[in-house]
Amino acid sequence: MKTTWYDRIIDWRERHISEKHLVLLLAFFVGSFSASAAAILKTFIHLIQQLVEGQLIADGRTWWYLITPVIGITLAALFVKYIVRDDISHGITKILYAISQRKSIIKPHNMWSSVVGSGLTIGFGGSVGAEAPIVLTGAAIGSNLAKAFRLDQKTMMLMIGCGAAGAIGGIFKAPIAGLVFTLEVLMMDLTMTSVAPLLISSVTATAISYLLTGTDPMFPLTNIEDFAVSRIPWYLILGAICGLVSLYFTRGMNKLEQWMKHHVGNMWLKLLIGGGTLSLLIFLFPPLYGEGYDVIRQLINGDSLSAMENSPLTNGTWLTANSQWLIIAYFSAIILVKIVASVATNGAGGVGGIFAPSLFMGAIVGFVTARIMNISGLAVPESNFALVGMAGLMSGVMHAPLTGIFLIAELTGGYHLFMPLMIVSVISYITIMLFEPHSLYAMRLAQKGELLTHNKDRNVLTLLKMDSVLETDFITVFPEMTLGQLVQVISTSKRNIFPVVDNDGHLKGILLLDEVRNIMFQPRLYKRFTVGQLMTSPAAILRSDMSMEKVMETFEDTGAWNLPVVDQERRYLGFVSKSKIFNSYRHVLVHFSEE
Repeated sequence: MKTTWYDRIIDWRERHISEKHLVLLLAFFVGSFSASAAAILKTFIHLIQQLVEGQLIADGRTWWYLITPVIGITLAALFVKYIVRDDISHGITKILYAISQRKSIIKPHNMWSSVVGSGLTIGFGGSVGAEAPIVLTGAAIGSNLAKAFRLDQKTMMLMIGCGAAGAIGGIFKAPIAGLVFTLEVLMMDLTMTSVAPLLISSVTATAISYLLTGTDPMFPLTNIEDFAVSRIPWYLILGAICGLVSLYFTRGMNKLEQWMKHHVGNMWLKLLIGGGTLSLLIFLFPPLYGEGYDVIRQLINGDSLSAMENSPLTNGTWLTANSQWLIIAYFSAIILVKIVASVATNGAGGVGGIFAPSLFMGAIVGFVTARIMNISGLAVPESNFALVGMAGLMSGVMHAPLTGIFLIAELTGGYHLFMPLMIVSVISYITIMLFEPHSLYAMRLAQKGELLTHNKDRNVLTLLKMDSVLETDFITVFPEMTLGQLVQVISTSKRNIFPVVDNDGHLKGILLLDEVRNIMFQPRLYKRFTVGQLMTSPAAILRSDMSMEKVMETFEDTGAWNLPVVDQERRYLGFVSKSKIFNSYRHVLVHFSEE
């Protein structure tokens, strides 16, 4: 067989570069490519925004807000439908799914398709963020590079983490946040094997971002006060408020997405409903346009009035510094409708994530809370509250307090505010955990039992599938069979359990050998009893779509050693035993655990 150039490269690598050194080398390239992709996406978005805002919406022609978002969503939807021909939304959920399936395979088109789709969506005004698409892009780069070098699944998972860390480090200039995000949100184990590649990728991506755009933070601070111990109680209150708003964000967005998915099926109808809703909201509330980062800069630097310009609701008649409650009402309304704008963007066919929306809402929550406190006579710095509010909402929405703390510190250069960042992030996280155990990213996978967590026992059960533990070598019997016919079946069986099914294969009960042992050697009874009279109900019945965690809970609750499995229509499929699960558990644990 003729050897290809690709095979020769792989052979040379295997002979000259150890896998350990290859992983470190690939981490460098993954970080470089991820940062480059982030730079391309930001440039693409900026060019479109210059065209739209500089040419069309200049000089107060805000009626263009009714048109441009629909243009962007339509272009993105057509691109996805006719060119990509695959779903590229919910990028981080896709990464979690790839990891949870223990394959870590992300399709090659994700290395570029999310850049194009999100660039069109956000550039024309879609009310979502570019970070989740670029994280999916980085993860896809890592996955496919590892696959190209024929690395194993565990190493591919590490390369996905490197891609995600590089993407966060590159787009935010936040190397520590890139590392922490991978550990908290993607739920990868921090070990000596993984920490070096993740750091290499994140630092490399940040360094390239520095070379391309300078070392200034994304949100430079000009109006921030130093931390004061006397304000700790007010930060505690802000943390609790951020946690409750995070709960509203998570559940509200999930319910709206499910409604769009199940009640609006036609692509053009989605464009009409989603695009129309988004355009109207942006027309009424211009801060909803795009990622909203300009509004964040204004709020953390004490310029809230500039964020309210161009809205027909303000129109200059009452927009003064003395219109306190009207300003609060305006920004509070934005908090309420932001999730509607984001869902309308993605539901209509746009491509974007929730990073930017969570930062945007967090800054407004912090500002509104501080403004209300100031009206009440407490004298708190609104800029500080807007800054730490971003960390609070991100911590609550993503269930990632460390990511919230380090990301906001690196985004703003506000390292001297670590104390309020930690207070608000932790309180927000504790608050939402009282009501919602999973982040918005993980919610869908958790409902399906496909979510990996930091609990290694639970991870192993998640990686186990029903097909791998299902035993099918049990001989089925029928209710109308006599005891004599049953004895003939028993003589050929190697198992002591017999599932009882009807003519359509539906499970009716089970028959245990121990239950008939005392009469099976009495021929005079062979025609007196039938299987239907002798069978019993199982302690529980498992469904084929149950998660393995639920299966183990059922075994613990019933004390059974073997339980039958049926499909959705109660047709018998086989049995699952504790011993089979334990053997499979040990096998998966060996491969899952780090050496």
